[in-house]
Amino acid sequence: MTTRPKKEIKTFKNPNPEKNYEIIIDCPEFTCLCPMTGQPDFANFEIKYTPDKLCVELKSLKLYLWSYRNDGAFHEAVTNKILDDLVRATKPRWMEVRGDFNIRGGIRTSVVVSHGNK
Repeated sequence: MTTRPKKEIKTFKNPNPEKNYEIIIDCPEFTCLCPMTGQPDFANFEIKYTPDKLCVELKSLKLYLWSYRNDGAFHEAVTNKILDDLVRATKPRWMEVRGDFNIRGGIRTSVVVSHGNK
């Protein structure tokens, strides 16, 4: 598997599709660029989901998130895009993505988006 960033999310078959269980993934090293200033924005992303037939393969998720490092993105837009891409790849029963962005100019931003019913 490559170690270069790419906007591709790989999956694997859920080993227990008959059960409702929650997977929680903590991604503390997300970086993108402020589209207004070009300065880096740092965030912690938490992804929670109840898988159906597919689960997120973690190395591909790491490379996917890394692919935003040089992209200009508003916090709201990038959080929604990550949710949309994960839902498209995994088709979960339920998913929530939370982006907690570091303080910039004295303001901390958190964006929470979800798909389906928990």
